[in-house]
Amino acid sequence: MAIDPTGASSAYAATKKLHGADRAVRQDESGNAQKTQTNGPGSFAEAARSVAGAVAQGEKAATNMIVGEADPHSVIEALAVAELAVETAVTVRDKVVEAYQEILRMPI
Repeated sequence: MAIDPTGASSAYAATKKLHGADRAVRQDESGNAQKTQTNGPGSFAEAARSVAGAVAQGEKAATNMIVGEADPHSVIEALAVAELAVETAVTVRDKVVEAYQEILRMPI
């Protein structure tokens, strides 16, 4: 499976715009907002949570439309965000697998 670098970079840039440059705002137990750095070891876990959240919001919007509680525009928007998040996650996964396979091909 070939990866289009232009598509991957544009998907990453669009996702970065959606989630705010390199920082995320998270609420602690008391409800206070805390800025957290999304670079580093926890960034993969945070990215996975972000993808899962986007997919869940898309599913919720679709369910709300089925029961007549949401307008089509908001559903399309939520599903587009979910699709972009999944495409970005798949692109990153493919790059990680490709890098792992390249490491395996290295002579010892």
